[in-house]
Amino acid sequence: MKNQPIIIAIDGTSASGKSTAARLAAKTLHYTYVDTGAMYRALAWYCVKSRVDVTDPAAVARACRRWKTTLLCEEGPARRVRFLVGGYFPEKEIRAPEITIAASHVAAVPKVREWMKKKQRECVRFGNLVMEGRDIGSNVFPETDFKFYLDASLSERKRRRQAEGVQDNLAARDERDSQRAAAPLMVGLGAVFIDTSGQTPEQTNRLIMAEFQRRLAQRKR
Repeated sequence: MKNQPIIIAIDGTSASGKSTAARLAAKTLHYTYVDTGAMYRALAWYCVKSRVDVTDPAAVARACRRWKTTLLCEEGPARRVRFLVGGYFPEKEIRAPEITIAASHVAAVPKVREWMKKKQRECVRFGNLVMEGRDIGSNVFPETDFKFYLDASLSERKRRRQAEGVQDNLAARDERDSQRAAAPLMVGLGAVFIDTSGQTPEQTNRLIMAEFQRRLAQRKR
């Protein structure tokens, strides 16, 4: 158990600040950062590019079975996992508005979530991880001692999205994420809930680091 990589799971709603929090935590601890949302976006991009109907669960599941992917740990000042599709990482493409919409459809497919869970668990080969998503603490790594769930008021999250120049129906997205049949968005058992409304990323990071160190010390006793 002691020799197993440490997994810090940071889940939360859209625009809750989980991406920034996960990157800061990984940088602070020199752990590897994993953005699981980018994996679902990559599949959405692949489906759109391959003319697969993203509203057809069976077609999406077939596409997920046949695409060629690779996990690559990118070294540098910030270690992070890249999810390559056919040897290519569509970094800019997966952030397009149409891919964001498509990703919400592919992420709801049970067979896709099953496939993604296996792939995401493979990331332990890269060592200690900070993994962000919507079901890391509740589904992908439910056994980890280090779970955090971030949220903020709907008005605050809308303000953040608007500041990014993104128009997103967050309330509808929250409903889809929390009501999907496979691995719905929920607070994992034992997770620390953090309301990031009115907090700076640095303040959120301090809260996460303090709780992480407390739990790490408990585990070593």
